[in-house]
Amino acid sequence: MTRLAVAERIAIAGHALRHGARCALRMSAAPLFLWSRLRCPPPQRLVIAPQDIRTSDPTVADDIYAGYFAFAARIVDAREQSPFVLVGPSVEWESALMGFGWLRHLRAAETSLARENARALVGEWISLHGAPSQESIAWSPPVVSRRLMSWVSQSPLLLEGADADFYARFLKSIGRHVAWLSAQMRFALRGEARLFAAIALTEATLCSDGYARLLRRASKWLSEELDRQVLIDGGHISRNPQVVMDLLFDLLPLRQAFAARNSVAPPQLISAIDRLLPMLRLFRHSDSSLALFNGMGVTAPDMLATLLAYDDALAQPILNAPYSGYQRIEAADAVLLFDSGGPPPPDFSQRAHAGALALELSLDNCRVVGNCGAPIVQRGPLREAARMTAAHSTLELGEESSARLAHEIGLGEWAGGRIFIGPRVSDVSRRDGPESCVIEARHDGYASRFGLVHARTLTLATDGGRLEGVDLLESAGGRKPREGLAYAIRFHLHPTVKAARVEREHGVMLVLPGGQHWLFHASGRQVELEDGAFFAAADGSRAAQQIVIRGLATEEPETRWVFLRGS
Repeated sequence: MTRLAVAERIAIAGHALRHGARCALRMSAAPLFLWSRLRCPPPQRLVIAPQDIRTSDPTVADDIYAGYFAFAARIVDAREQSPFVLVGPSVEWESALMGFGWLRHLRAAETSLARENARALVGEWISLHGAPSQESIAWSPPVVSRRLMSWVSQSPLLLEGADADFYARFLKSIGRHVAWLSAQMRFALRGEARLFAAIALTEATLCSDGYARLLRRASKWLSEELDRQVLIDGGHISRNPQVVMDLLFDLLPLRQAFAARNSVAPPQLISAIDRLLPMLRLFRHSDSSLALFNGMGVTAPDMLATLLAYDDALAQPILNAPYSGYQRIEAADAVLLFDSGGPPPPDFSQRAHAGALALELSLDNCRVVGNCGAPIVQRGPLREAARMTAAHSTLELGEESSARLAHEIGLGEWAGGRIFIGPRVSDVSRRDGPESCVIEARHDGYASRFGLVHARTLTLATDGGRLEGVDLLESAGGRKPREGLAYAIRFHLHPTVKAARVEREHGVMLVLPGGQHWLFHASGRQVELEDGAFFAAADGSRAAQQIVIRGLATEEPETRWVFLRGS
């Protein structure tokens, strides 16, 4: 556990008290469900089914029929019993199973067998888990929202050829989902879950007969949350690229549903989509994967391509996103992405990383330098290791993270992984010139502990052949740092990049997958090449390498380094 300053203890105590009060309020939503159910009967019928624009694979339908359920990089054999009675290998696996997003694969199969299998599985779930429960993963708000949207969008698959009994049970369960989410929205639901619950409620009530009054309320909730969570430059308040993708997958079909019902969509919905698409392009590297900032993990290329195909205006990526805290530089075949923001508010920080002033670099359509990324399973030691500053291409001081992660200060799972105290990023500037683009920023994440501020300057040449950097540790408020305080500047290399030390251990030669050579060196400083890890791989964590420059803050406060294209 890291030490805390008095001011930090007071701030964390205040956040913890507010968090505890909201948890208590949320627990009281269970009796509210009974009250809500009386005023929220099942829909009279489903009128339209929004399109699920996520890519589907009809061969998965065969696996599901055979009893194999593959989610979150784990396969479970459920041939001998219902998958809904199994204890899953991870929370992510259970959430995916209970969210029913996999129904799209059965619909893609376009067979009567797939339809019958889908109905059997949904009917089985209703029998086993149809009653809401605060303790069940199946009835956690994010899972309920996903299941409601999946059931509504895949209702043609489920209801075509269904008998009257299944039809009635299905609509009754839809009404129960709507009532449960409405109860949660009225009480203490916060963070991303509140926005996705508002989307699910709006979609379900828009696509049903008999919910006109609730549709108005759900649309109001949706508009309020879009105003609150989608920032002016198009980023999400969580600063997580994955959330930008998830929102677009849900908001684009919702926009189409409003048009199909000849209804006027809330202006906040239209505006959010128009801002989110250019922001998605900001995060896109030259190899068509997304930057690994603040909870982003594996990029599904087919999913990303699907979303970009909906960009009718072919929007250009945002280069300067001051509200979201990101910068992008494009120069020839080089793309540089820079984290110039602090942590999000605590309610949106469960997946956020301590990566202030981290960079990612792609060259010649290859990822070269990046962050370790989020593992597929977002629980346990691996997930927490991926969030620490040491897992990012930035400076780490005193072997501590720049933000106060919950597990590092003893709050652990109780706080849900929130970040209660984090750095303020200031003095962000950008100068685009004819020969280079220069970005500068500094953060105070180490000021209260060590009396130092980290400042970083990045300069990328317009021909994309040279990236220079300066990392500087400055005194905060005239305080004198303690002697012997060590720092490490890391550059995490992608697993496909081969590296070897050269120049009498003052440089590193990089060989990219396409055969292009690059040289890294630091002026007068010894450069280490150490083992690293890459968490954001589809097949699990992979071994990688990292370039590390170490020094003492009082003796070597400034470090200059450069990536240079080989001849």
